Amino acid sequence: MGLFDKLAGWLGLKKKEVHVLCLGLDNSGKTTIINKLKPSNAQTQDIVPTIGFSIEKFKTSSLSFTVFDMSGQGRYRNLWEHYYKDCQAIIFVIDSSDKLRMVVAKEELDTLMNHPDLKHRRIPILFFANKMDLRDAVSSVKVSQLLMLENIKDKPWHICASDALKGEGLQEGVDWLQDQIQAMKT
Repeated sequence: MGLFDKLAGWLGLKKKEVHVLCLGLDNSGKTTIINKLKPSNAQTQDIVPTIGFSIEKFKTSSLSFTVFDMSGQGRYRNLWEHYYKDCQAIIFVIDSSDKLRMVVAKEELDTLMNHPDLKHRRIPILFFANKMDLRDAVSSVKVSQLLMLENIKDKPWHICASDALKGEGLQEGVDWLQDQIQAMKT
C-alpha cells in the first residue's frame, strides 16, 4: 500500500490533507454546513447539537479536508484553543438572523484572533453568514461590519452568505478556502 501512496503522490493523484476547525456559536449551522459538504451518500439526515466536537471528512478536487466540528455551546468553547496549533484553516459560522448574539460571536472571534497559537499565523479564515433564508437575517456585508472583519489585516479572510439547508453559498466558500490553502503550500 505504501508504494501505491507514493506513486499517487508523485503523479499528483493523492489529495493533500488539511485540518480545518469549524467554529461559531451554538445553533449557527456548523454541523449542517459540514454535512452538506460531504458526498450526498455520506450525509446525515438528522442533525443534532454537537456535544464537545466531532470529526468529519470531505474532499474537493485537490484537497482532503478533515474538519473538527467544535461545539459552540458556552461550556465547550474553551475546548477550541486545544486545536488551534494543528489547524491549517478556520471556518467561522455566524447565524446572520441572530442579531442579539452577534456581540457574543464578535467576542469569541476576538478571543480566537488574539490567542497565542493563532495570533502570528497567517491561516485563512472563511466566514459563513449563515441562515440567509430567514426573514430577520442581515446581509453578509452587515455581518462583516458587526464583526469588524475589516480589522483583520494579518490573515486572508472571506465572507460568504449561506443557506446551509439548501447548500447555497457553500461551494463558493470552499473554493476560496481551497485556493488559499494551495497558495500557502507553494
